[in-house]
Amino acid sequence: MFKIALCVKQVPDTTDIRWTENNTMQRDGVESVINPYDVYAAEFALNIKEKLKKDAQITVFTMGPNQASDMLRELIAIGCDRAVLISDKKFAGADTYATGKTISAAIKSELPDFDLVVCGQFAVDGDTAQTGPCIAQFLNIAQVTYVKDFDKVDDKSIVLNQELENGTKKLKAHFPLLVCVLQGNFEPRRPLINGIKKAQKAEIMVCDANSIGLDGQEVGLKGSPTFVSRAFRNMSTHNAKKYELSADDSAKLLDETLKNKISQFEK
Repeated sequence: MFKIALCVKQVPDTTDIRWTENNTMQRDGVESVINPYDVYAAEFALNIKEKLKKDAQITVFTMGPNQASDMLRELIAIGCDRAVLISDKKFAGADTYATGKTISAAIKSELPDFDLVVCGQFAVDGDTAQTGPCIAQFLNIAQVTYVKDFDKVDDKSIVLNQELENGTKKLKAHFPLLVCVLQGNFEPRRPLINGIKKAQKAEIMVCDANSIGLDGQEVGLKGSPTFVSRAFRNMSTHNAKKYELSADDSAKLLDETLKNKISQFEK
């Protein structure tokens, strides 16, 4: 059995962002949607499952409040097999490092014999592209980022198309492996009635810090080496200048601009 861990995230509706006293986003009780890049990550995982016929199983992992279980059921409805909700008040305020540590611990606990981990490349509420690579680091496996799609797959390896700055690179990678997926050139599927029925009956497994072997001091805000010093919504309507420059000239302009800004702060 080929086993896929699909890592997804609920992100707050951008029209209803609320902040905690620690300048982290409040997620409990705030209307949320599935991260757009994770929609394509799910489709990527489902396409692999279809290529491998009945010899593949997808387990969805997400870290968040209890309301995230609704998103997990939506993913079961379109073809995923199992779902794990990683939920504990101790996880609140986690940065990408603590998040990667927590999700990787859940994967080790609930799907230790995984073959492939699939993540979205970015989360629209942070846009750091760090969580996927952090998970790979904690799992001690290879990773391929900026993946558009795949050409071939079997139970040993996969041929991926990776988007680069000036084109696309085709590469072959062996399992176990983590991939971070970009928006693909395909239409995400919708649930059918049988899938909806399956999702309604599905049992969502819930993990807390203790069950995945993590101490409260190494997760959430306490386990995060970075912190948000200030958070605000940019409401400016400034008139930005438009430049049409080469890559070298753009780099020089950016360097000069940053030096000017730094010198202003140093005065």
